[in-house]
Amino acid sequence: MQPPKNFVAKPFEYHQAVEVTVESLTNLGMGVARVDGWVVMVPFVIPGERVTARIYRNFQNYSDADLVEVLEASPDRVDPRCQLFQRCGGCQYQHMTYARQLKEKTQHVEELMQKLGGIDHPVQLSHGSPKEYNYRSKITPHYERPAKDGSQPIGFLQYGRRNQILDVEQCPIATEAINAALPEAREDARLSGGRKRRQRGGTILMRDVLEGVVTDPQAIVSERIGNHTFQFKAGEFFQNNPFILPELVEHVAREASLLGARYLVDAYCGVGLFTLSTSKSFELSAGVEISEPAVRWAQANATISNIKNVRFVIGKAEAIFNGLKFPADQTAVVIDPPRKGCDSSFRQQLMQFRPQRIVYVSCDPATQARDLKEFVEAGYDITLIQPFDLFPHTRHIENVVSLTLSSRPPLVAAPEAEPELVSEIEN
Repeated sequence: MQPPKNFVAKPFEYHQAVEVTVESLTNLGMGVARVDGWVVMVPFVIPGERVTARIYRNFQNYSDADLVEVLEASPDRVDPRCQLFQRCGGCQYQHMTYARQLKEKTQHVEELMQKLGGIDHPVQLSHGSPKEYNYRSKITPHYERPAKDGSQPIGFLQYGRRNQILDVEQCPIATEAINAALPEAREDARLSGGRKRRQRGGTILMRDVLEGVVTDPQAIVSERIGNHTFQFKAGEFFQNNPFILPELVEHVAREASLLGARYLVDAYCGVGLFTLSTSKSFELSAGVEISEPAVRWAQANATISNIKNVRFVIGKAEAIFNGLKFPADQTAVVIDPPRKGCDSSFRQQLMQFRPQRIVYVSCDPATQARDLKEFVEAGYDITLIQPFDLFPHTRHIENVVSLTLSSRPPLVAAPEAEPELVSEIEN
């Protein structure tokens, strides 16, 4: 086979086969091996395995390779449940036992904390999902316009391809209800919507909620987590593994209230998941969110659960804490930002507010480590690092870090007063 035009034939030829022993996994799920000191990255392997790999790209300091054969298998290697594993780009770890997955993800968090945050703190073993398969309550299969031969794959991106969609008839990490509804949804995508839409392609939403499997992104849907019901639009963000969420929110509530904080600020509160789920642990909680529609959903969800000791605030990006009158030394802050982490303005405001306790929930430990480095430098001590595996068989991991203020400037005495909230939306 001819190499691509831009292929660099050093140190390996195109499709050259090499035998390597896997040393470790990166947080992207790639195996790290070496040939005479040169790093070779191989997917779908387990540390300790001896494998044959085939080089397909050389960079300045490492090479990418495909897995050809496992010569000496790890005792933790298992048969993947999905027949499309290694072809579909959705899963990276179906070839290893779940216990080994948790161990590897724990190590990923530990390495990211050290390398990106300079944080040398023990990481607890990743908290596993109660369901290893059929846990994902939302999937979004994609499809392009029909090919010249009339074929129209509906599914997910192929592994290693940016634009090529692999046809996926069933997904073993999606809930049973989604898989039962998937054939009809795939057929509807091919047959309905008009010629123009079919020519353009699109995305199918499938969300398994209390109302059943919903495909309309604008539909109002409900999810029950613990003792609380949350309503939101089907196409908007809500955590996609409802089976582990009660354990996650219980952990966050316990950590936030550990030192007796009376008040809670839930930054990036969304539709109120943490604000409402932890409300029984605090006298008064405030959910802060820059999105007005999200705040209104959060207010509605408080009404649904008849929770009286919560308020929701529209927080402007440049003045998140200005509308809160909670005493910082009696306040815990929960942070659950998007994947990019906390922006610099928020980090500065948080350090100026200086709450007693911070619980930082993150879907990306890399950006979390960056933020934590700044918090530690500002006088916070990390007390616990606990990953939660919301997405078994994938490289993704949710990480929860608890921090306590270790030093602060002397507080100016002030008369006792009840905390107030401003900027609150009228019901």
